Amino acid sequence: MSMLDLAYRVYERRLAADLAEGPVPGHVGVILDGNRRFARERGLPGPTEGHVAGARHIEVFLDWCLDFDIPCVTLWLLSTDNLGRDDEEVAGLLSIIEDTVVRMVSGPDAEARGLRVTAVGALELLPDDTRRALERAEEATATHDRLRVQVAVGYGGRQEITDALRSLLRDRAEQGQSLEDVAASLRPEDIGDHLYTTGLPDPDLIIRTSGEVRLSGFLLWQSAHSEFYFCDTYWPEFRRVDFLRALRDYQRRSRRFGR
Repeated sequence: MSMLDLAYRVYERRLAADLAEGPVPGHVGVILDGNRRFARERGLPGPTEGHVAGARHIEVFLDWCLDFDIPCVTLWLLSTDNLGRDDEEVAGLLSIIEDTVVRMVSGPDAEARGLRVTAVGALELLPDDTRRALERAEEATATHDRLRVQVAVGYGGRQEITDALRSLLRDRAEQGQSLEDVAASLRPEDIGDHLYTTGLPDPDLIIRTSGEVRLSGFLLWQSAHSEFYFCDTYWPEFRRVDFLRALRDYQRRSRRFGR
């Protein structure tokens, strides 16, 4: 072990000890960014290899969340915009996502880890094989309650809000309400009740890797009062110490929720 590795280990332990007594977020959202740039800068054959490296890192990250008893995580695996990429890359991405959710639910310690997997997004846009893999993961983990892992696949924030409004209007029309009635009584909570993520708390902390400082449409409605942490590290290289720094940054924030 090099002196640098040793120093990082000592620093990591100290960070973890300092965080032990502070509040942890109840829901962490993660924009897993930088897989393609990781592949390109390391001379890998193509972007698929970067996505594979990123997918392998997911279970490591979930173990870190389990260590801190974080009850809910949302991982943005594929956006609606990503579906417009080169067909070969999209097919590779979808295959990797299918393999990833299978690993989450079928490992020898799956029940002990207690991951409950759910999928959110415009799932009707996905191929049948991908939808079935997500459905099987949901069914296999429906009784698990240690860590809720929400995978956002074919997800876009604008699409989600559009779908929520469409669903709300249909429900109200079935109840016999006119458009004027809906407009007169509409509350933010009504829209919230029709989002993909209905029933889950809004994210307390959103992490984005790779140096980009924007949400790109991730949980637009739900992130109104979220704290944000941006780091330069590409997702496949996101270290435990980076995660601990994000938690430390969260604990140092004064959360007033607009008050």
